[in-house]
Amino acid sequence: MSRLNIQKVQPDAYQAMFGLENYLADSSLTADLQELIRLRASLINRCHFCINMHTTAAQKIGIDKDKIEALNNWKNSTVFSNREHAAFAITDMLTNVAVQGLPDEVYAAAEMEFTETELAQLIMLIATINAWNRLGISMAAS
Repeated sequence: MSRLNIQKVQPDAYQAMFGLENYLADSSLTADLQELIRLRASLINRCHFCINMHTTAAQKIGIDKDKIEALNNWKNSTVFSNREHAAFAITDMLTNVAVQGLPDEVYAAAEMEFTETELAQLIMLIATINAWNRLGISMAAS
């Protein structure tokens, strides 16, 4: 079954999404952390297009293969910093927000690792990749 291409049908919507990407590109979050967050959310959402795209992007910017492979089991991995662990925890909670919301302890752990500005940027990054995942999944034939 062929599905619509939202970028083609509603190009202004895509331009708005790219506006968010431009904002994130100028944020204080490192490119490495951004790609790991994008890949982690895409893995949770099972957006195969985005998984492939962000795996390739992560490799291209030099993220270690061990980190990429450890994302599925980040909680038990020693290859990630405390900052990355806090970012992945908030990513998991916000990507699955309907399950249990954003627990105070996860938010507090993120507050310890990120400035207020960085935390706002992290939340916007997570919201943006989740929107992209939903667009990718909705347009992919099953």
